[in-house]
Amino acid sequence: MPIKRNENLVQLSRDHHATLLSCWKIRTGLKLNIDTARIKAYVQYFWEVHIHPHFIEEETILFVPVKDAAVQKALNEHADISKQVESIMASPIVQPQQLATLADTVDNHVRYEERELFPHLENILTEVQLKEIGSRLQATAGTVCNDDFTDEFWKAGPQQNN
Repeated sequence: MPIKRNENLVQLSRDHHATLLSCWKIRTGLKLNIDTARIKAYVQYFWEVHIHPHFIEEETILFVPVKDAAVQKALNEHADISKQVESIMASPIVQPQQLATLADTVDNHVRYEERELFPHLENILTEVQLKEIGSRLQATAGTVCNDDFTDEFWKAGPQQNN
């Protein structure tokens, strides 16, 4: 059963769905023994065009009114994911385990936000605050994810140029 989300947070939940799909793509690529350099290129792409801008939206719009342990946990997870991505990007040869760990960490983070953090915020933020957050998120709608990475390695087809 889908989670009922406050209309002002729906955009972030849609982003989360796309992010969960990216984790599936990474895991599928690993199961298919795809060259980790191809998966690394996807990680860099998805980080730059989706996850990093999404983190900025959450940190500068959603989390601002609340400073509690639940939000701090999300911020800590953002920092951990950022470090993992930096490590992968800095590695000349990426190990499959690095990619698997990143996919697991991101997946767990999204599920935490959807199942625990967002319901918590919906309960403690006022309707006025939620509407303000929704308005500010709408103003950044350009960061909505369109995953148009051309090398669809998760389909186990031939490599395409990006």
